[in-house]
Amino acid sequence: DAAIKAFRYNFEKLTSGANLNIAEADIDHVDSIPSYDSLSEENAGLLTETVMLKLNGGLGTGMGLEKAKSLLEIKDGNTFLDFIAKQVEYMRSSMGVDLAFMLMNSFATSKDTLDHLSKYDGLSKGGIPLEFCQNKAPKVTASDMSPAIWPAAPSCEWCPPGHGDLYPAIVGSGTLDILLSKGYKYMFVSNSDNLGATMDLKLLTWFAKTGAPFAMEVAARTDADKKGGHLARSKATGGLLLREAAQCPDEDEKEFQNVAKHKFFNTNNLWVNLKALKEAYTKYDGLLPLPV
Repeated sequence: DAAIKAFRYNFEKLTSGANLNIAEADIDHVDSIPSYDSLSEENAGLLTETVMLKLNGGLGTGMGLEKAKSLLEIKDGNTFLDFIAKQVEYMRSSMGVDLAFMLMNSFATSKDTLDHLSKYDGLSKGGIPLEFCQNKAPKVTASDMSPAIWPAAPSCEWCPPGHGDLYPAIVGSGTLDILLSKGYKYMFVSNSDNLGATMDLKLLTWFAKTGAPFAMEVAARTDADKKGGHLARSKATGGLLLREAAQCPDEDEKEFQNVAKHKFFNTNNLWVNLKALKEAYTKYDGLLPLPV
């Protein structure tokens, strides 16, 4: 139900003719945000209330691999998944806590991923499943937005909707309710191909103290990042937002790429308050009205 509502919402937005761009005139740049260097407090008690989630739905087809991108060999026979599993084992050992760990796979990555990780005993802890899967979304034709039809290969009529499907997938699969029922309050989310993204106790402590429903780790933009999305503040609401290149009008491209003005980019390391996520889904009747 969550997946259907999300697809319908996105499709109706796409076909409505509404302006989905975020114009430069509608935002302010962000000068300062809390700095990691200013954090010092560490509350290890929060670790038992936290789950670490890796987004693992992407294939490595662009690199010649017809499997999960995380199955690419990185060093000495180890893949991304091997390093992730070893990082989890190290964190559990060094922190003295059975840190909860999960993956969000897709229908294209689930089997290969679980087969590869079967050699790591006890990777799933706390009575929660090791994975939940992204939904499948029907493809539509670019010319008239009708359903894509390919009788020779019907499976090609569907696609994984991307990591933005996190919220419908975690709700629709029942995973959010499982986590809440077992006392989990916080979730750290990062990409499976980002081995530098490990859960940091200082950031967890800060996030819990703020009471915020959501936080995004950002870093300083350089010229190498000027085509990627940036942090901004909405003039209409005063809230923070992320503007991606696809949301930028052509006439604002120069300002979009001004890294001295728009200083911060999204690392896709995210912190989610699970109770707040549940409350948001209840408030909006099973749908998060996110930007398209």
